[in-house]
Amino acid sequence: MIASPNIQANVQRVREAIADAARRANRKPEEILLIGVSKTHPAEAIREAYEAGLRHFGENRVQEWEGKLPALADLHGTWHLIGNLQSNKAARAAKAFHSVDSVDDWPLAQRLDRAQAGKHPTEKLRVLIEVHLGGEESKSGVSEAVLPELAEQIARCEHLDLAGLMCIPPFREEPEEVRPYFATLRKLREGLEVRVGRKLPVLSMGMSHDFGAAIQEGATEIRVGTAIFGTRERGE
Repeated sequence: MIASPNIQANVQRVREAIADAARRANRKPEEILLIGVSKTHPAEAIREAYEAGLRHFGENRVQEWEGKLPALADLHGTWHLIGNLQSNKAARAAKAFHSVDSVDDWPLAQRLDRAQAGKHPTEKLRVLIEVHLGGEESKSGVSEAVLPELAEQIARCEHLDLAGLMCIPPFREEPEEVRPYFATLRKLREGLEVRVGRKLPVLSMGMSHDFGAAIQEGATEIRVGTAIFGTRERGE
């Protein structure tokens, strides 16, 4: 494991960078939620980040998170599923997470809706629709063409709260080259708000290397892993 020497200092540096990007965009830093992407990192690292003030954490796999959760049950954090979710794990995801940020088809949304009805009939599960931008076959997400119909369907689900959109654009060394994808997601959100007849307040976009550009384009949530937790070698 190649760990960050000081998660607390890393969290502070990221928050300072968020504040700087927000100022340059004439926005308030408190408008931007920081999600620590803790996938592949141990429960101890999550606890250290929590003690540094972080409250939102993103995981990629249901099973991995289920293994960590018992060691973190005393924390009052908010747990986000940000990885691709198979429909057959929807019930487990609804139980283990406060938000599923990677919904990309109607059968999955239906299963989450049913699972949430059984878990908390009076509380809605927050969901985001993941949009596939950039044409990369390795990435999941709904296409721009199918997005409006899916949004309308999810907006009608009794036990789901459609809060907005998420994307993972192609990686580029120069963050400004990624910015058009962020602008596209923002414009898609604006069109959907008209279509579904209500606000969709969340734009989850931007990661460790490009969140400054995402904030310039209106990100309300950014997902930061490496800049907080460092890197973790496979197999360790």
